[in-house]
Amino acid sequence: MAENGRATTDKELELYRTIMEEPTEFKDGFTWTTVVGALFCGILMYPGAIYLSLINGGQLGAASWVTLIIFSEVSRRALKTMNRQEVVVLLFVANTMMAATGGIFGGFVYKAFLVGSDPVLAAGLAGQFPKWFAPAADSAAITERTFLHPDWLLPVSILLFTSVLSLVKKYTLGYAMFRITSDLERLPFPFAPISAQGSMAIAEAGDKKNAWKWRAFSSGTMIGLVFGLFYIGLPVLSGAFLAKPMMLFPLPWYDTTTLTEKLLPAVPTGIVWRLGLVITGMIIPWRAVQGTGLAILVTFLLNPILVKTGILTTWQPGMGTVDTQISNNIDFYFSFGIGCALGIALVSVGQTIRALKKSFAESRRRRRELFGDRRSVWDTPPGRGDWSLKLCFVGYFIAATALIVLCKKLVPDFPLVFLFFFGFLYTPLISYLNARLIAVNGQHVEIPFIREGAILLSGCRGLDVWLAPFPKENFGGVAGSMRVTELTGTKLTSLIKIDLIRMPLSILLGFIFWGFIWHSTPIPSETFPFTQVMWDLRVKNWLIMVSATTGDGLTETMFDKAFKPGIIGIGTLTTTTMFLILSSFGAPIMFVYGFVRGIGRHCHPFVLEIIGAIIARYYLHKKYGRQTVLRIMPVIMAGYMVGEGLVGMACVAVTLISKAISGLPL
Repeated sequence: MAENGRATTDKELELYRTIMEEPTEFKDGFTWTTVVGALFCGILMYPGAIYLSLINGGQLGAASWVTLIIFSEVSRRALKTMNRQEVVVLLFVANTMMAATGGIFGGFVYKAFLVGSDPVLAAGLAGQFPKWFAPAADSAAITERTFLHPDWLLPVSILLFTSVLSLVKKYTLGYAMFRITSDLERLPFPFAPISAQGSMAIAEAGDKKNAWKWRAFSSGTMIGLVFGLFYIGLPVLSGAFLAKPMMLFPLPWYDTTTLTEKLLPAVPTGIVWRLGLVITGMIIPWRAVQGTGLAILVTFLLNPILVKTGILTTWQPGMGTVDTQISNNIDFYFSFGIGCALGIALVSVGQTIRALKKSFAESRRRRRELFGDRRSVWDTPPGRGDWSLKLCFVGYFIAATALIVLCKKLVPDFPLVFLFFFGFLYTPLISYLNARLIAVNGQHVEIPFIREGAILLSGCRGLDVWLAPFPKENFGGVAGSMRVTELTGTKLTSLIKIDLIRMPLSILLGFIFWGFIWHSTPIPSETFPFTQVMWDLRVKNWLIMVSATTGDGLTETMFDKAFKPGIIGIGTLTTTTMFLILSSFGAPIMFVYGFVRGIGRHCHPFVLEIIGAIIARYYLHKKYGRQTVLRIMPVIMAGYMVGEGLVGMACVAVTLISKAISGLPL
C-alpha cells in the first residue's frame, strides 16, 4: 500500500480514478422532463418495485434502471432527447423512490408484522410496543391490514417529522462532508466514475463516439431479459394463479445446509441463483473478493472446530440457514462480528488521522500552484450550484436539536448527555470518517455497539429506548453521491429540487400502493418468499440485542449468551493484526474489508460473485485489459438490471391489474 499526500491507496484503485474526466461546465438537471419522469416513475413503476422487493428483495435497483430506460425511450419518440444531467437526476429520484425498504409505509408493514411475530411472542414482548411505534397487534389497523385507521396517526406523524429532519441534515451535514473531502482535500472517490457510467450510456446513446456504451448496455439488457423470465417472471405470474408460486430458481436462495451438515456442521451453505452477482464480481476490486473468499473458507473450517470444542452449542442438526445463522450468532459471531467491526473502525480512524496530517498541506500547495493567492481553498468550481457552509451549520443545528427533543419526549428516562453526544459529536465525526473512506477506497465503516452501549449504560429498561428515533446517523454517503453528480456535470441544486418533489410524491404513493398490496395479501406469506425468510431472520437477530433491557434480571437472556467481551477482543485483534501484516507486505486494505464482509456469514450471495471475479481476473482482464473491463462491465450491469427489471415490471403489472379487476386476493 502506497501513501501519498492525499490518501492511503493502492495501485488497483488508481485505475478507478482515470475512468472519467472532470467536467468543465455544469447544467441544471431539474427540468419539466425530470418532474414528469418522477411522476412516471412513481405512478407506473413504484407498485411493481414494491411487489418485486417482497418477492426477491428488489436487489440491484432494477426498477430504477427500468424507469430510466423506458422514460428515455418515450422522450426520444416525443422528439425530446434527455441530456446527461436530466438522466442523472431521473436516475437519482428513481433510486430513491425504489429503495428496497419501501419508504415510510413499507416500514409500517414490517412493524405490523413485528409486533405480532412468533419470535416476539416467544420472547414475551407481546403488548409492550409503544403506541407511537405501531398499533397493538390486536388493533383493527393490523388485523384488517389497513392504514385507514386512527391508530396509525401518531406513528405516521412521527415518521413524517423525522423524514423532514433527515432531508435537512442530508443537504447540510452531508453537503459539508462533500465540500471537505472533494474540494478541500481533493480525494479521488475511485468508485464515483463507475456509478456515473450507466446513466451516461443512456444519455449518449446517439453519440457515435460513445456507441460502444449503447452496445454494451443493449447486450446486458438482453441477458437480463432472458434470465429474468425464469428468475422473476415464472414465480410472479404463477403466484397470481397458484397458492404457492412456481420457482425454477429458489428464492431467496437454494439452501443446502441440512445436506452438508455432516461434513460441515454449523456451516450455513447454499447459493443465490442470481446472474447479476456474476457481473458484480467482475466489477468489484479483486482484493476485496479475495478477502471474502478467505473469510468463507475460514468459516467452513472454523465452525466445525467450534462445534467440537463446545463453543457453538446452540446449533443442532436439521437446522436450515436462518436457524443456523441465529444460533451461531448467539454462541460466537455476534461478539466476534462486533470485534471485527471495531478493528476496522480503529484502522480507519488511524488511517484518517495519518492522512490528514499531509492532506491539508498538500491541498493548499496544489491550490496555490493552480490558482496562486487569488483563490481560497474553500472556493468552489463556477456554476456547480453550491450553497453556504454557514447555512449548513445553522440548518444542521436546528434539525439535530429537534430530533433530540423528540427522542427525549418519547423516552424521558434516557440521559440527555447521550443524545447531545450522538447529535452533535458522533454523527458529524462518523459522517466525515465515512465520507473520507468512500473518497479513498469506496468503503463504509461504523463504530460497532456504540448506540447499544449507550443504551445499556443509560440504565433504561424496556422496549421504548430501542424504538425511539435516535440521533445517531451517518451522512458520509452523501459525499459520494454528490461526487457522482459533479462528474456528470450536473448542478448540485438539482438534487435538492427533485428531492422536494420526490419526498411528498413517494409518501402519497407509498400510502396507496403499500396499502393496496398489504390489504390484499398477508405479508409475509408464501406469495412473497423473500419476506417469509428474511423478515423472520431480521426479527430474531434484533431480539438478541433487545433482550438486554427486556429480561427480568433472573433468567439468562439471548444478549447475555451472545455478548462475550473476550471474543470481541479476539475479533478486534484479528482484524488489526491482519491489517498490520498486510500493510507491512504492501497488500491493500481492501483485502481486510472483504474478509470482514464475509466472516461468519452464509456464503449464499458470494459464490457466484467469486466466480465472476475469477472469470474477470483470469480471462477478461488478460484478453481485453483491466481498465477496458472496468469501463464496460458497469454499463453491461446497468443494461442487465434494465432487462431483468423489464420482465419483473411487466409480470407484476399483469398480476396487479388482474387481481384489482377480479377482486381476488393476491
